[in-house]
Amino acid sequence: MGGLISMKTGKKLHYSLLLAGTLLAAPSAGFAADTPETVEIRITRLEKELAELKALMKQKPETAPAAASVATAPAAAAPAPSVATGSGVKVQLYGFARLDAVWDSGQIYPGNIALWAQPEGAGRNDGEWNLTAGASRLGMNLSGPDTEKMKLSGNIEFDFLSSNSTSENNQLPRLRHAYLKAFWPASDFSIIAGQTWDLVGSLLPFTDDPAIMWDAGNIGGRHPQLRLTKGFKTGNRSRLEIAVAASRTIGEKNSVSYDSGKDAEMPTIQGRISLSGPAIVDSKPATIAVSGHYGQEQWDTDFYNTHKTLDTWSCNLELSLPLSQKLLFAGEYFTGANLDDFWGGIGQGVNTIHWKAIRSNGGWAALRYFASPATTFSLGAGIDNPNDNDLAGYSKNPRTNNRTIFANVVTQVTPNFILGFQLGEWITDYMNLPDSHAVRAQSSMTYKF
Repeated sequence: MGGLISMKTGKKLHYSLLLAGTLLAAPSAGFAADTPETVEIRITRLEKELAELKALMKQKPETAPAAASVATAPAAAAPAPSVATGSGVKVQLYGFARLDAVWDSGQIYPGNIALWAQPEGAGRNDGEWNLTAGASRLGMNLSGPDTEKMKLSGNIEFDFLSSNSTSENNQLPRLRHAYLKAFWPASDFSIIAGQTWDLVGSLLPFTDDPAIMWDAGNIGGRHPQLRLTKGFKTGNRSRLEIAVAASRTIGEKNSVSYDSGKDAEMPTIQGRISLSGPAIVDSKPATIAVSGHYGQEQWDTDFYNTHKTLDTWSCNLELSLPLSQKLLFAGEYFTGANLDDFWGGIGQGVNTIHWKAIRSNGGWAALRYFASPATTFSLGAGIDNPNDNDLAGYSKNPRTNNRTIFANVVTQVTPNFILGFQLGEWITDYMNLPDSHAVRAQSSMTYKF
């Protein structure tokens, strides 16, 4: 009898909560889809919300004493709230406002970000200041509606570091990401369609400069692409991932060719194989990966469809290795040709005098130390070394070697207020010119939301 009474009481509580949820949901009906929600659909939805609420109520505040004992560590930022659209897609707004203040002992190209040191002389070897808010970012994470077998998500993200901006205080938005992702968890398979990071050179160095050591050892940017990814379990805690993508080739132009990448008869094919699992630190997985790409550029040499077809390719090795609970090592090595579209070759891709794809190799390595949950210290170095024989005649003074070293500290004053300071050195060699050298002191202030 007591069990029957308990069961009836549970049912009453269940339907009381459903009724309360229905009454609370009623004022927001004006934001719903045009199609009316049936009683069955509403009950199903409310039951799901009730189950989530019960699960949250059962959780014990086990971390509260530990958090209270670390008085100097900032509290974790609350997750950004999401808004549901009429189609059932949840939209989560995020981003940050950022100011970068930079002093250079000599001119570094292009200034707001660092790619290489300019040749000395012609007023380029004296100090200069750069102040920019162009790295500020605005994005939207999209999710749902899911099915029983598939999870749907997407991302749209902009910043203001466009090279087409006409004035520092009137910068244009620049598209960083715009893609959808369909993921089937049961088979560990996903499809990405849109613009996002390349598969090649997937790691990011620990630099605080928005250019992330491009043209100085770190290759790989963002391209429109169609990507397929399949994961495999290779042990209790290890995973193998294979990904392949067809991406847009963004070429160059001369007096005849308008876009050598678009003129090619194939997209660029990218691929990556990675293995993740415990190594030195049992609780922190290490990742090793190989990646590469192959594509073509078609250069017109006259107006009668005479052209030259030149390859673009790379082979890359990546390693992310936790050395202890607080120390992380990461690095990449690359070799390839015609890499200017992937931020390699110090921005030099094709020698149109001798019709050669400019070969280059290099890489980067960096250490990051997690001093506390709020503060990290990092140092690293990178190099990009094009083949001198391929550069002959490319320009008056082609860049033959580019290397940099940096050290920085980044700290969260609060979860939303972040300060960074970085000191770096850039050395760029030129054919027929002395080496160019500049020291860069950079600070950043970020308000994250």
